[in-house]
Amino acid sequence: MDMDSVECLSLPDAAMDVDDVDSHPHHAHHGGHLGLTLHPAHLPSAGGGRVFPKVNAGAAAAAVGTAGAAGAAGGPPATSVHELLECPVCTNSMFPPIHQCQNGHTLCSTCKARVHNRCPTCRQELGDIRCLALEKVAESLELPCKYCSLGCPEIFPYYSKIKHEAQCSFRPYNCPYAGSECAVAGDIPFLVAHLRDDHKVDMHSGCTFNHRYVKSNPREVENATWMLTVFHCFGQYFCLHFEAFQLGMAPVYMAFLRFMGDENEARNYTYSLEVGGNGRKMVWEGTPRSIRDSHRKVRDSHDGLIIQRNMALFFSGGDRKELKLRVTGRIWKEQTNPDGACIPNLCS
Repeated sequence: MDMDSVECLSLPDAAMDVDDVDSHPHHAHHGGHLGLTLHPAHLPSAGGGRVFPKVNAGAAAAAVGTAGAAGAAGGPPATSVHELLECPVCTNSMFPPIHQCQNGHTLCSTCKARVHNRCPTCRQELGDIRCLALEKVAESLELPCKYCSLGCPEIFPYYSKIKHEAQCSFRPYNCPYAGSECAVAGDIPFLVAHLRDDHKVDMHSGCTFNHRYVKSNPREVENATWMLTVFHCFGQYFCLHFEAFQLGMAPVYMAFLRFMGDENEARNYTYSLEVGGNGRKMVWEGTPRSIRDSHRKVRDSHDGLIIQRNMALFFSGGDRKELKLRVTGRIWKEQTNPDGACIPNLCS
């Protein structure tokens, strides 16, 4: 869809080849394999922080001996326990089963399937040898969350750390812009500036909105995103989406709100959307979804105000050849009065 034909009026109120692995020094490359484009101030520190080993002298000695053997066989010896637990192919932390070749070079189970049963360091056949000593060392470690530089204070046993990080409330947010595949991630203040400066998104203050969407040829749908507007109220930021896409055989228009924060915070707010014309109207009320849920996930769940094209053209009036939709709405926060009853709190 031609974006120039849309008008929004705000009214007042791991890509390394495995054959090349052995030609590169096996240094840690922390932060480079996350698949995220992060603002430098929001990147986790190298190595994910300090390592806090418990006492397990036997396992540690055995693992260090394994590393020494690997060095003697042609691979560079690891200089820390953390490096011992880093896969030389994908540079991710290794979890059982940890595999090794006859010369002691280790790699994770995922990469073992990629290297065709041949050690990427010394080219010897891998077989099915487990590095039990290194697995024991991993059990003895406690590590900080890799998002400690973003504020997470938690420390976890090695095998619990990855599960926590997948749900850590301090992990970066993905850019909520749906008009293109944007890979930027960061905290909320950084993303707000990114939306304003890089995507040129409209910014508004206040908890009520009144927009008019105009399209000269409403028959051109083709899964196009029309508009994203950011609202600032209650000290928080909300993203209002409005777009057209195919739902089965029928083209539809959809509006929905996302909260720039976590799911738990999003539940504190409610919003309503209203569209109408010719003496009729449709109203939607719900809880905004967190931007932790992708734009496509929210859209495909139909969690918002959905308007069939025939109804949208009826609301537009005239000869039904031009789409003119006025979408109004408000955001409020539920509060409890001294009697225990919930009352809506509208921002000023």
